[in-house]
Amino acid sequence: MKLLHIDSSALGAHSVSRQLTADIVAELKRQATGIQTHYHDLTAEPLPHWSPVADASDPAVALGNQMLEDFLAADVVVIGAPMYNFGIPSQLKAWIDRIAVAGKTFRYGANGPEGLAGGKRVIIASSRGGMYASGPAAVMDFQESYLRTVFGFIGITHVEFVRAEGLNMGDEPKAQALQSARAAIGSLVAPVAKVA
Repeated sequence: MKLLHIDSSALGAHSVSRQLTADIVAELKRQATGIQTHYHDLTAEPLPHWSPVADASDPAVALGNQMLEDFLAADVVVIGAPMYNFGIPSQLKAWIDRIAVAGKTFRYGANGPEGLAGGKRVIIASSRGGMYASGPAAVMDFQESYLRTVFGFIGITHVEFVRAEGLNMGDEPKAQALQSARAAIGSLVAPVAKVA
């Protein structure tokens, strides 16, 4: 079983999404032996924004191709996705631009777009300063809806969110959010086979 671990928070050791992805990976490894993990820190090693005119000899092109190959090889993908200004970090968007590739992860056919990257399980650690899962601010959540849409577009229907929100609303809401997220991680089931 191959697991791809992606972090995108710019907050380093202060990042909740990084803490949660580490906890998710540790839990999956605790439950199942033989998981091979590949890690990318998109802040420490940022991808340049995608450009259609990049030269094939450009190191950024080679790095982007490696990101795609690592994604295609993975059975499980664990992603740290903090909410920045109602969306995702630009470094995570740059990674998505490298994996959403016509002919590799999707194609256009007679019946419209068809995802080619099915059979993967994606677990996203979603961290948010406010409350966006429900209530009046839910209309401003372009983070989770975007991630569900883009992964669905490339054929991945098994997308799970471990959410910690309300992190900037005081010590008690933050503690409750972390407790809830860790309980969700504890209920994750280890991957045993490719998901259809």
